Amino acid sequence: MRLRHPDGTVVHLGYGTNVLPAEDVDGLVRQATSMGGLIRRALTERTGGTTGDRVGLGLWLPAAAAHRLAADPDSVRRIRGRLADHGVEVVTVNAFPYADFQGSVVKHAVYLPRWTDRDRLDYTLAAARVLAGLLPDDADHGSISSLPLGWRTPWSPTDQSVAETHLAELAAGLAALESRTGRRVVVGIEPEPGCVVETIEDAVDRLARVDREWVGVCLDLCHLSVGFDDAVRALGLLDEAGLRVVKAQPASALVVDDPGHPEARRALTSYAEDRFLHQVRQELPGGRDIAGRDDLPEALDGPEPLATDSAWRVHFHVPVHADPAPPLRTGREDLRASLAALLGGPTARVDHLEVETYTWSVLPGGAPADEDALADGLAAELAWVHAELVDLGLVPL
Repeated sequence: MRLRHPDGTVVHLGYGTNVLPAEDVDGLVRQATSMGGLIRRALTERTGGTTGDRVGLGLWLPAAAAHRLAADPDSVRRIRGRLADHGVEVVTVNAFPYADFQGSVVKHAVYLPRWTDRDRLDYTLAAARVLAGLLPDDADHGSISSLPLGWRTPWSPTDQSVAETHLAELAAGLAALESRTGRRVVVGIEPEPGCVVETIEDAVDRLARVDREWVGVCLDLCHLSVGFDDAVRALGLLDEAGLRVVKAQPASALVVDDPGHPEARRALTSYAEDRFLHQVRQELPGGRDIAGRDDLPEALDGPEPLATDSAWRVHFHVPVHADPAPPLRTGREDLRASLAALLGGPTARVDHLEVETYTWSVLPGGAPADEDALADGLAAELAWVHAELVDLGLVPL
């Protein structure tokens, strides 16, 4: 899906495929083409065709698939053709999860390998080579989102130095890729609660020595909301540091205004599941001080439960268009404000948007019954974001 910002920028909107379980190349292609076609049809039914005849997918490339495809450019060209035949285009890749993202237990494993490990560098460069081959001819560039260096502990000055060396090698590799192929791919480090780069301040500090031509920030708007931050402030800090937003992920957090209420605690318990980590944050009186726990069960019933005297925000990506059962709510208003900050002004601050509700399989009430039901849910999310962008003055293409 493409829209044009009033300043002329073409904005690409797609859905992240890390919601799908495929790991091998054949499975990835099969699911991307099948789900892409289903989403496109569901969008047409919902919007009367105003979203255009192409659907964008933010392709999650597990490491094994990325390395295999990077070594086989002919296969990449064939996949690009198959995707195009199904009305699917890819301008962005999610290279945050390394493997098995829809496995039975993910939790902290999603932060491995860290940017201290050469495997992370090699994987990201392989994903960039694949993306360069998948980009539509008229796409200005491709983007990749990557993890926030690693989980916050352990992290030493030596770890920071090694990560910076690898990010410098990444920039050199991306420059060489453009020289060789004529296609530009840039990488965004994605701040996330609990990680080395949790806040925008962390991004400014930890990425102070990156090559800004090739490395910037991916703003996950759920993560921003969980940290009680806002995009206007974030953009100001990034501008001062010379770091750009390479990519943004429209996603909505889970919010509970009175976490001590018995009904709220019962509702929250239904979101405490075993696959993904659901960090919880709480704003303390007096401003920017934040308390938190690393997972929802820990916040609810751990050895040191999180205080219940003010609202909690939970890192649980909930569908952006839908409301959970009361008394829970979503951070949709935060998401709406962030989209306005990024794209509601005279200048587009980002041109790649990837809706990333990867949690459909663990939502209370059970996963969607089949591919058609899942595609309809993903299409509803895309339609909601698309309508928000149109309200901000963007024009569908």
